[in-house]
Amino acid sequence: MSEKAASQGQENPQEKGFRTPGLRGATTTTLFRAVNPELFIKPNKPVMVMGLVAITLCVGYLGYMHATRENEQLYEAVDSQGERYMRRKTSKWD
Repeated sequence: MSEKAASQGQENPQEKGFRTPGLRGATTTTLFRAVNPELFIKPNKPVMVMGLVAITLCVGYLGYMHATRENEQLYEAVDSQGERYMRRKTSKWD
């Protein structure tokens, strides 16, 4: 089969001295690979999906907390005539 490829002018990439494209084919030190593993490890789709779901849930929860925070800023106050009413919490700096 290699005779057939050689007769058509095609050569094996390793015969020409080609390396693997990207950082996987680059000559690096073990320290560089240990510090930057995400550059050399193949992507793991199930882990990426779980991470995306976890981040989405966290952002959704923060949005929910922000939306319901307005209810916590009200409290029941009593005026000088003894009537009760809801009043927004204020700061001493306002």
